Amino acid sequence: MDIARGEKVEGELDLLVTRRHEKRSESEGELLEREAWQETEMLHAQQRREANRLAWCEYHRAAAERARRTLEALIAEHEAAANVLEHASGK
Repeated sequence: MDIARGEKVEGELDLLVTRRHEKRSESEGELLEREAWQETEMLHAQQRREANRLAWCEYHRAAAERARRTLEALIAEHEAAANVLEHASGK
């Protein structure tokens, strides 16, 4: 009977060791998976920030160019009007 009890205890110990190994493997695997996900997410966030930075830079350059064209056209109109008025004095 002691042999049977010893074999039963040995089986329980094997089961305990197997469960702990599976639990440790699962938690470590999940940890590695989570770390890989966080690294990937951080890389994607960095890429999004860089893309947004470049897009805003392009937006401001284009807005500056539009303003430049508008102001140059406005300046030209005022200079032309001033020239017309300057040369249209009753001379």
